[in-house]
Amino acid sequence: MAAERRELEGLLVYVDKLNQPDWPLDFARLGWLRSRPIALVANGPGTKLAGDAVDLVRKHAEVDVLVSTGFCGALRPGLQVGDVFAATEVVGIAPANVPFSETGFKTGRLLSLDRVVSTAAEKAQLASQADAVEMEAAAVAIRARQHSIPFFAVRVVTDASQDTFPLDFNRLRSRNGHFSRARILAAALSNPSAIRQLIELNKITKRAAQALGDFLADARF
Repeated sequence: MAAERRELEGLLVYVDKLNQPDWPLDFARLGWLRSRPIALVANGPGTKLAGDAVDLVRKHAEVDVLVSTGFCGALRPGLQVGDVFAATEVVGIAPANVPFSETGFKTGRLLSLDRVVSTAAEKAQLASQADAVEMEAAAVAIRARQHSIPFFAVRVVTDASQDTFPLDFNRLRSRNGHFSRARILAAALSNPSAIRQLIELNKITKRAAQALGDFLADARF
């Protein structure tokens, strides 16, 4: 389960017999990975949209494992862009299982907030609470605990602890919580220096999604 399709692009290439179910989500695909059925879904950022996605999937499919995945920001200086990060705990919510993989990855505590942590200053303030931060894992963890389903949170770092985003993405969300591409474009056009940074961020996220997909395809949950 991710927020955006692009977070799943690296894994999609490993999934066989892909088909698109008629589920009212932003993105949903069913297929087979290592001879096991898998559902890949994305429904937008934040706790409400993630929780809605879990509830809907459970209505249509038997769920053996829930994996919250996608991008995250580093709070701990030792985490670098491109590092795969498996949470040992979603802070204040629940412990998380750690997958088995022969590929190296980092572990630590994950903070789940219903907002984008945009600046290095805010990351420094949160660093005492966790090692990384994202927006959806809490909702997935809560649903997993309610239904006694094994829960994992596996993310990839797209911004280091010292990084600040060129825009405040929290101001660029629509009423339903999705990021508004039109608002992002308008904000970027009014701030030319942000355009170059957004282009570079797009390149970073593509490489990160590939690294995440490579890891997930090989990991055992």
